[in-house]
Amino acid sequence: MESKKPIHESGEDDFVGMAMKFSTPDGDLLEYRLIGDYAYVRADVEKLGEAMGSPMPPADELPEEAGAFKKVLEGEWVKFDYKELEKAGQEQLGEDAGAKASPEPSLDPKTQKKLLEALREVVARDVEFTTAGGEDGTEHISATAPFRTLITDLLGEIRPLAKELPPGVELPTGADLKDAPDTKVTADFTLKNGELTEVYVDLAKLTENAKVKKFGLGLKLSGGTRPTAPAGATELKPEDLMGAFAGAMMPGDEEFPEGEFPEGEFPEDGEFPVEGGA
Repeated sequence: MESKKPIHESGEDDFVGMAMKFSTPDGDLLEYRLIGDYAYVRADVEKLGEAMGSPMPPADELPEEAGAFKKVLEGEWVKFDYKELEKAGQEQLGEDAGAKASPEPSLDPKTQKKLLEALREVVARDVEFTTAGGEDGTEHISATAPFRTLITDLLGEIRPLAKELPPGVELPTGADLKDAPDTKVTADFTLKNGELTEVYVDLAKLTENAKVKKFGLGLKLSGGTRPTAPAGATELKPEDLMGAFAGAMMPGDEEFPEGEFPEGEFPEDGEFPVEGGA
């Protein structure tokens, strides 16, 4: 990410660039970049379809309406103006394209402060911290807590504030948490000269019936690179995307000849007979 402000102080309008990539040992599956008003996408559609269990059709089987969308299936870089696409989507739904979307519900500052204080108390009570120094300014901090106890206590502190949370937020009940493992789980934090560089958690501890003894999830933080726009990206217009989706949803002429239906004509009175009943 690149922002005009420090990341932790940045709002949606402060980010000027983002880049994200999903890969496997066999290669890249999907890459996405956001530079200015344009979003850039490239994907290995064949491998992605196999991974998701939904194979995609070859590019030469797309209808003419797909236009430049065929480049997506060919694994080429494509770009689109995401603001124009959002505007086209609003118009397609009959909405006023010039109207501003309602702001997303958020916590007011007082509620945020209450939550922060409640969470701080639970962490101080339930989590055990150990610290070990290393070489070259490296420091290791381990935070250990019984999983079910920690989650139950955290929700117990949040529950009195439920009415102040945004609409639609539903908190798990005690019954929902009764089967959660209460084994101790440790999160290991590595700092370099006071800056967080890595977080590691053994997820196998979260289940009592794991077939593996250790299943680690690690998050590493390092000096980033500035997101840049890829060269040679084909621009997709909103109508290209709409046409591609419409073409994918509509059956071909060879399947449904004009004026005919696979199971015969519809009755004139609008009733649809069901085999074996009325």
